[in-house]
Amino acid sequence: MKKELSVDEKYMREALKEAKKAYKLGEVPIGCVIVYEGQIIGRGYNRRNTDKSTLCHAEITAIKKASKFIGDWRLEGCTLYVTLEPCQMCSGAIIQARVDRVVFGSSNPKAGCGGSLLNILECPSFNHQADVTRGVLIDECSEILTRFFKELRVRLKIEKALKKENEYDYQSDYPADT
Repeated sequence: MKKELSVDEKYMREALKEAKKAYKLGEVPIGCVIVYEGQIIGRGYNRRNTDKSTLCHAEITAIKKASKFIGDWRLEGCTLYVTLEPCQMCSGAIIQARVDRVVFGSSNPKAGCGGSLLNILECPSFNHQADVTRGVLIDECSEILTRFFKELRVRLKIEKALKKENEYDYQSDYPADT
């Protein structure tokens, strides 16, 4: 018998689809969707290297699209689903946009601001806080990131070896003057 997906799992699977788009581009595979009244109104995936912009995080793209759909910068009544815990920039944008709820898959111990390093999302000092749900589809969200970075390390090692080999070939083709 097939297990029924929860609403959070359903939308996190949609965020994972976005992360796979980033993966295909060679980007860190992070995906995001924003849901309002049971409908996805914003989608985004990481494109920092592709667009050569530090602002091209999945959450920022999804917030822009959702704001355009709603016709307002306030995203009250919305839930943001993202495969990796938001960084400080994205957490700040989420709070500024007044997103009611944030659901993330994998924690981000190096840059997470939804409880790992800082907790911008639930900080009582701000005039808005988001309800946060952590660890939804954590295995799937973590696996795509782990696979990406494992493949990246292999690719970088090969590129380094090829570069070294090409430097050696160049030097052997042109011996030093005697």
